[in-house]
Amino acid sequence: MAAFARTLTSSLLLMFLFLNYIEAKEILVGGKTDAWKIPSSESDSLNKWAENSRFRIGNSLVWKYDGSKDSVLQVTKEDYGSCNTSNPIAEYRDGNTKVKLEKSGPFYFISGAQGHCEQGQKLVVVVLSPRHRYTGISPAPSPAEIEGPAIAPTSNAAGLKAGFLVTLGVLVLGLL
Repeated sequence: MAAFARTLTSSLLLMFLFLNYIEAKEILVGGKTDAWKIPSSESDSLNKWAENSRFRIGNSLVWKYDGSKDSVLQVTKEDYGSCNTSNPIAEYRDGNTKVKLEKSGPFYFISGAQGHCEQGQKLVVVVLSPRHRYTGISPAPSPAEIEGPAIAPTSNAAGLKAGFLVTLGVLVLGLL
């Protein structure tokens, strides 16, 4: 009986770790390989795409672009607003940039190519805090509404997952 309980506990732990692992994913910026460019119109802006997307801690943003002509700069909110390229938090020029989102809140990106940011080649993504889950019901806040850590709609999915794990834990302890 004790061997069964240890096996069940190990299996549950592995399942929980697997569920958390599969939630992290790579997200192609703009949903296509040629999205990192000056937008042809306001509706073509990458921020429109980001407003309709949800980003979680552990996700990675992926940019595909010509590294000899452009770059991706991660910047502060102030530098994003003024298109200041002189003091980036991080600079990427490889043409196949991957940035892991390791904390909740807004992340600001601009093009490093001369004049591109001023023409709209920039992006704000808001990473959900770990306690929030996206259900597809409410749109993301607009970049103008972003002041601090991301606030997202709550979901019963997180509660169900936690309740499921607690119930299994109680069952396992009962078997021991």
